[in-house]
Amino acid sequence: MDAMLDRLRLNRFVVIGRAGLDLYPEPDGTKIEDATGFRADLGGSAGNIAVALARLGADAALLSPLADDPVGRFTRNTLARYNVDASLCRAVGGECRNTLALAETRAEDCEVVIYRNGAADFELSENDISGLDYSTVGAVIATGTSLAREPSRSSIMTAYRRARKAGAATVLDVDFRPYSWNSENEAKAVYEEAIGLCDIVIGNDDEFGLIAGEKANALSCARRLAGTGVSITILKMGAGGSLTLAGGRSIETGIFPVRPLKPFGAGDAFMGSLMAGLAAGSDVAEAVRQGSAAAAIVVSRPGCASAMPVREELNAFMAGQTVAQKTEEDPHAHSTV
Repeated sequence: MDAMLDRLRLNRFVVIGRAGLDLYPEPDGTKIEDATGFRADLGGSAGNIAVALARLGADAALLSPLADDPVGRFTRNTLARYNVDASLCRAVGGECRNTLALAETRAEDCEVVIYRNGAADFELSENDISGLDYSTVGAVIATGTSLAREPSRSSIMTAYRRARKAGAATVLDVDFRPYSWNSENEAKAVYEEAIGLCDIVIGNDDEFGLIAGEKANALSCARRLAGTGVSITILKMGAGGSLTLAGGRSIETGIFPVRPLKPFGAGDAFMGSLMAGLAAGSDVAEAVRQGSAAAAIVVSRPGCASAMPVREELNAFMAGQTVAQKTEEDPHAHSTV
């Protein structure tokens, strides 16, 4: 794991997956069906993670096809405004479209409607990933939704293999969206293959439960992964915080208490801030704490990409609040159960 952490200090990340246009009804609290106006922002898991990294000082690039239409160009232009490198994003024509999401800023009864027909990110090809110089990258991060279709699925697997060969870390945010997959059995098999190529895997209890076969076995699944080659496994448990398995240690981290404005965006903030923390030389426990803080900030603000904190905001927030964290030797560290 030490070699992986050293490599992350290159502080250069390539994020693979979906990005697109988010529309938020205004003012905050308005239901979509009652809206007379919307605010536009960048959205999509991979796009948000790249923004989270860039706002914390990382060199972040998105690798994802973008539609050759006004929404694709909006996505490209907005990435640039957030200092995310979009030079690896190929324009694709025809009926390909970037993700469009309508999301309510409501803590309760919050609805999010996502349009994914003809998703441009599924067009990721061997040519797209072959142009990357993996020797200059600290980590390749992929979001699992883009594993749901070909040619994106095989291209991500190839990118992982090339990254590993070049010594870069490989990271998976499971990001399971049922509507993208033909079946849960297909998703389980594909995730298992991808995880076998990864150094860091992050998912929630539903997602690890999917991989395990049932939610009740989510924890045992996380422990199995930690015992079979994954250097850092993080099981997110919502209000229950997270469990990190790394280097034979088990780290329980609570959440930072905030008054939420919305329930989404936390996972993208967690991933981006965690990886930025590791790149800055923080130990795993502190990087997870930083990820938890960023997640709390984002759910307490409107928007998603625009809600990602900059370094000064994150440091000030963490200095003003505490979160429970317990680290101990993992008794199951060498188990293959």
